[in-house]
Amino acid sequence: MITVELPYPPSVNHYYRRVGPRTLISREGRTYRDRVAVMLMGLGVRPLRGPLRMRIEVHPPDNRRRDLDNLLKSLWDALQHGGAYHDDSQVVRFEVEKRETIPNGKVIVSIEEAG
Repeated sequence: MITVELPYPPSVNHYYRRVGPRTLISREGRTYRDRVAVMLMGLGVRPLRGPLRMRIEVHPPDNRRRDLDNLLKSLWDALQHGGAYHDDSQVVRFEVEKRETIPNGKVIVSIEEAG
């Protein structure tokens, strides 16, 4: 099982940028992804195999209205890039809960093998 506290992810609205006909991960998205990868590497996280269950506690940075589903793409991609699992298609069950706001926000992620 992996449990890790991570910085608050960028919304999918800020994760991608259009450059002409191409869609790319934005600078903000790449920075977040790399930051998560460094944190996971520092914790010695190794990729989990097989079907996975994930629980996410979201602590927004403020009281603005936010859609939880807009955070998942950048968070899941960062976890994959950081080596928590091989592919986010491994996730067969997930639970997301919005919690109290804290300055700068954060997410607490727990991932375990479902088998």
